[in-house]
Amino acid sequence: MTVLPALSWSALQNGSDIRGVALDGVPGEVVNLTPAIATALGQAFATWLATSLKRAISDLTIALGRDSRLSGPTLMQAVAEGITSLGARVYDFGLASTPAMFMSTITPGYGCHGAIMLTASHLPFNRNGMKFFTVQGGLEKPDITALLDLAAAGAFSPAPVFGQRDSCDFMAVYAEQLVRTIRQGVNHPTQFDRPLTGLHIVVDAGNGAGGFYVSQVLEPLGADVTGSQFLDPDGTFPNHVPNPEHPVAMAALRQAVLEHRADFGIIFDTDVDRAAAVDAQGQELNRNRLIALMAAIVLQEHPGSTIVTDSITSDGLTQFIETDLQGVHYRFRRGYKNVINEALRLNETGQESWLAIETSGHAALKENYFLDDGAYVVSKLLIELAKAHSAGTDLSARIASLQEPVESREFRITITAEDFQAYGTQVIEHLRTFATTQSDWTVVPNTHEGVRIACQAPQEGGWCLLRLSLHDPVLPLNVESNVPGGVGQICQTLVSYLQGFDGLKLGALGEYGNLPLP
Repeated sequence: MTVLPALSWSALQNGSDIRGVALDGVPGEVVNLTPAIATALGQAFATWLATSLKRAISDLTIALGRDSRLSGPTLMQAVAEGITSLGARVYDFGLASTPAMFMSTITPGYGCHGAIMLTASHLPFNRNGMKFFTVQGGLEKPDITALLDLAAAGAFSPAPVFGQRDSCDFMAVYAEQLVRTIRQGVNHPTQFDRPLTGLHIVVDAGNGAGGFYVSQVLEPLGADVTGSQFLDPDGTFPNHVPNPEHPVAMAALRQAVLEHRADFGIIFDTDVDRAAAVDAQGQELNRNRLIALMAAIVLQEHPGSTIVTDSITSDGLTQFIETDLQGVHYRFRRGYKNVINEALRLNETGQESWLAIETSGHAALKENYFLDDGAYVVSKLLIELAKAHSAGTDLSARIASLQEPVESREFRITITAEDFQAYGTQVIEHLRTFATTQSDWTVVPNTHEGVRIACQAPQEGGWCLLRLSLHDPVLPLNVESNVPGGVGQICQTLVSYLQGFDGLKLGALGEYGNLPLP
């Protein structure tokens, strides 16, 4: 393993998280998240937290948890050693979910001053990372930069007495919170304690940390969980990528639901901060459909409020939220922290928002501390499922009027220019101007990210959005159409224009845009 030189610490920052290569085995990927670095990051967080709270480090209690990654136990041991070496106490939660780590900071009887989750979400087996929490929520990007600066400096003095490390089954406490939420939400008149009795629910945990939901939430509530799969933690992720956006993962859940004739299927990502579902007919409830269903639930409880989403949601979703549900659809920049923080800001200005949700499956509700919690979101769905079951109706009927695109594609355009951010911004602004010269193209206002263009020619019938990636030299392009062949029509115009930029490699977009149209 290779320890990072001091000037490379910043490479570990991934927005408001830490991400790195923790294991050898993938050609071309050098290990840059070692136990020594994990120790320093634990020390940095304890130091930063003590300064923020104006407390002695020896007065702090910090919770640690991890997902199922192979590097998790070693890195967790290293982080714990770093924290306890400065005198702070550690609660070791073992295998845990990211949302549970935050809940440990606000749950009576635990009151941890901070928490760290070791996870790299759905990334490959050799990666790992860290998410940090205080009672205010997840740390922001400037906080992570400060942590890395502290770790790089390495100016830590061991305490005369090391802190204590105690094992703690907090997942049982967190699961009981979810059980209570579902019981109270359904409020069944005759089977209050087991409101999911009569429902067959399949869970796919993707060999991550979400298996607890079967034994500690669904079974105590009376659900039949036959057919649940990939519940055992396995950091090699042998069955499919643990990602609710991935088509193979969703196909695996869909197959299980249909094979076992279940009423509902649930899938989690590795650390359970994201989720998606499949209904009894095998219809996937992720991306726009999940947003629509959650919006229907939230706007029933809070009529007229604002639903904050990321920028790539469909026009049909906007129509559903604003026309069918009489709410407000507010698109914002991609990145789950961006969406959540914008919802917080809107509430502070007096614009009521109860839901912030990305197409990736990150969803946060005001009633749940605006914490992106896949298990809580699923629990909200199950409350409505149980009510629908009792009434003899179908949960998916709530989104029957949602207009979905006939075609949808995402392309990634590589920027080869040295200053990729400046070049990418220039391309976006040039496209904005170009759109005004096209008779059937209109720039959509107030998208907050990149340029979104309504492509209104009859043979196009859709839209495109070009934006700059948060971290990479890439321009993601999303194109949707409500007519067959419409995406190809839009792409042909885009390709003919974007080919004029020497600093771009169009890749699959170039090939797709040059295909003969039907």
